[in-house]
Amino acid sequence: MTSLPAGGFAAPKGIPEYVGPDFVAVRDTLVREADRAGYAHLELPVFEDTALYARGVGESTDVVSKEMYSFADRGGRSVTLRPEGTAGVVRSVIEHGMDRGTLPVKLRYAGPFFRYERPQAGRYRQLQQVGVEAIGVDDPALDAEVLAVADAGFRALGLTGYRLELTSLGDAETRPAYRAELQRFLEKCDLDDATRERARINPLRVLDDKRPEVREQLADAPLMVDHLSDAAAAHHAKVTQYLDQLGVAYTENPRMVRGLDYYTKTTFEFVHDGLGSQSGIGGGGRYDGLMAELGGQSLSGVGFGIGVDRTLLACRAEGLEVAPARRVEVFGVGLGEAAKDHLVGLVGQLRRAGIRSDLAYGGRGLKGAMKAADRSGARYALVLGDRDLEAGTIQLKDLRDGSQTEVALPDAAAAVDRALHG
Repeated sequence: MTSLPAGGFAAPKGIPEYVGPDFVAVRDTLVREADRAGYAHLELPVFEDTALYARGVGESTDVVSKEMYSFADRGGRSVTLRPEGTAGVVRSVIEHGMDRGTLPVKLRYAGPFFRYERPQAGRYRQLQQVGVEAIGVDDPALDAEVLAVADAGFRALGLTGYRLELTSLGDAETRPAYRAELQRFLEKCDLDDATRERARINPLRVLDDKRPEVREQLADAPLMVDHLSDAAAAHHAKVTQYLDQLGVAYTENPRMVRGLDYYTKTTFEFVHDGLGSQSGIGGGGRYDGLMAELGGQSLSGVGFGIGVDRTLLACRAEGLEVAPARRVEVFGVGLGEAAKDHLVGLVGQLRRAGIRSDLAYGGRGLKGAMKAADRSGARYALVLGDRDLEAGTIQLKDLRDGSQTEVALPDAAAAVDRALHG
């Protein structure tokens, strides 16, 4: 049994916590690339009507059937902590009439999502994602843009050990004939009752089965890419053409099946082999029928969800420093109450000037305060004592080499700025 901390509480199982700048740097880098492509921020609800996910994601998916955190609220309504972002974005677009204006509607979001998983490295019950959705235009150039935004985010972090796997899951013309052929193939397989029922509801779900004994039987299963309609094949060819123009490398993976039912045509996953079995760091695709399924216009959309947790793990696997180690640039050390009183105002002035600054609190002596300055990662310390106050000066100490410069108190902020920025 894991021992509890002194307070008697620990974080829930499978919930990671992040302290320091790395997580924020990964998330914000991914978001920044979406901003550069004109995606507007959308703040999604953390929970929604359970029926939204049952209808939008698909009742036969593992997400809906096994992994959702659903509960009755005090009014007896069934609500669910959001397991993914696309259904919520589409609901919001319909509800607020965003699809009645200029198309495509381009939105991005970030935050926690919730799935009742078996916790392991890279697979959490509270997972962090950055996502984008472009809704309202069925254009392969838009598919390529979405892929390029994700790729640019990974490259901006310095990642090199990932690959983009790409396929097409066909369109409304493709699917009926392929579905019938796949069901005929699955009827000949030795499947348990639950898997056979899944094959009856949505045979593509069986292709996503991870059990070795099932995967072995699926080795010769028919492939969607061999049954694409002329329109779906032309769409896919255009997507790959645009990716080549944009310099986004990809690998065709005709056996790819995503874990959500709404995907059509372009479907993709970003994979990093440095993460072991949880190798997917992001994925997504186009969804032609989702908006109509949720009560809106018959408009197509395309998007991705990138796992911030797994992307951070990928950065660590490649030994990348994604954020500066220092949390502040300047640390104030006041020796005595009068000195501290003065430094409170000076630190505030530095912060207003955009200089990350902190201060020794709690009446520490010089030795303890300087240890705190070192731990902060600051490049400089501002040391102020009673004698300095009387003389109207302050000591600017370089914490890298220990050198120290005396500066007139009124000029302290300007001196710090010059020292940091030249």
